[in-house]
Amino acid sequence: MRRPRPLILGVSLAALAAAGAVVAQTAPETPAPSPAAAPVVAPEAVAPLPVPPPEPAPEIAAEPPAKTPRAPEPPPEPKPPMKRARYDVAIIQALDKVSAETIRFEAPVGQPIRYKSLVFTVRACELSAPDERAPDAMAYMTVDSQPRAVAGRPTPPARQIFRGWMYAAAPGLNPLEHPVYDAWLITCRAATPARAG
Repeated sequence: MRRPRPLILGVSLAALAAAGAVVAQTAPETPAPSPAAAPVVAPEAVAPLPVPPPEPAPEIAAEPPAKTPRAPEPPPEPKPPMKRARYDVAIIQALDKVSAETIRFEAPVGQPIRYKSLVFTVRACELSAPDERAPDAMAYMTVDSQPRAVAGRPTPPARQIFRGWMYAAAPGLNPLEHPVYDAWLITCRAATPARAG
């Protein structure tokens, strides 16, 4: 049997090294110790390890009894809204757009009050309740256009030009629409008691 040539072996190892293979070199052979030289150790007697007693299993808590669903509580009854305070007199401001004359006057509830050719009749005057968001005064009134009677001429019939609520805080919400006059609510107040004489 022929041994491979060292050159071929060298080429093949170099080819393996170039391909990334790791080549392990063997250490030179050393004589193995003889079996007679190795000391023999007798096995020692090993005491058995104590075995701990088994731990008791943890107690499983009993499940609480299932809660029976309760009927939902009815919502609390809402408080009834507070009533607005009613007053006897409305204070109105009027403007003559032609002469720029402004006048402030009182109009008792249920009593017609004339300003030039307009007749104001206030039906109710209220101030907002304490539980309302913004304080305000409001008056329900009618306004009639009725020119004054002139001697020798028949009195023209009255014509209603406004009916509804006027609001002091928002006069433009429901305004009086007239080409010559403008009017708006200022506030409400209680009637002054009559003085005993």
